[in-house]
Amino acid sequence: SKPSKKIDDICRELMGIVGMFMLDAETEEDKYFLLGTLLHSLVKGYIKTGMTFEEIHEVSGKTLPQGMDYQWTELTLLQIRAGNTAIYVFGLAVLLVYLLLAAQYESWVLPFIILLGVPLAVLGALSAQWARGFANDVFCQVGLVLLIGLAAKNSILIVEFAEQLREQGLSIVDAAIESARIRLRPILMTSFAFILGVLPLALATGAGAASRNSVGTAVAGGMLASTFLSIFFIPVLYVLIRSIAPGRAHRDRTGDGGSPAPGVV
Repeated sequence: SKPSKKIDDICRELMGIVGMFMLDAETEEDKYFLLGTLLHSLVKGYIKTGMTFEEIHEVSGKTLPQGMDYQWTELTLLQIRAGNTAIYVFGLAVLLVYLLLAAQYESWVLPFIILLGVPLAVLGALSAQWARGFANDVFCQVGLVLLIGLAAKNSILIVEFAEQLREQGLSIVDAAIESARIRLRPILMTSFAFILGVLPLALATGAGAASRNSVGTAVAGGMLASTFLSIFFIPVLYVLIRSIAPGRAHRDRTGDGGSPAPGVV
């Protein structure tokens, strides 16, 4: 809601205080502190938590008196200067996880199936941020990077066990269904243990609570979405992709001792 007094009235009331303070101010820090307090008072009620930089620029341009301006400082200034580097960081993190999984499973297809659970986690994180009225700030973006590994963990439990069942002779569909059924309890146990662990962050209060609320909400919301959606989507995606690129059965490439060698796709 808008303040009861007009901006001009508030400005006139505070200008006397500003003049008195400026006469006694010995350092630039004192002047900066007072002007920041005055600016906050002028736009109080118009600028709300979660507004973007463009929205704040528009509101400040309409509410501030002529000749008065604002300037970003500290973390916000660094965030503006960094621009959209978070997109590149997120992309590099996904690429790194993909290459590590490709080296581990000696396959290009399995890591792709596993990482298809990441968009589900991102959707849950951003939805939780929106539901609580939080912005997609740098703390939320840190949580999104963290969710890459957490979402991949749920998918790995399903995909890896499905590959083991295929080695035993099950079809792609049967292996996907059976792996989702057997791995349901481990997925729920590990996911809810982590969600309960980050709840204190999401519900924190006091000094510095905004940053903890942001990262905690993003991670908790992402894990909730990843946990429940991955159980249904990952087996379906596994069947679809493995039907197109089934790969070589591990048991078809046995070594001298009869132990199965990993298939390469």
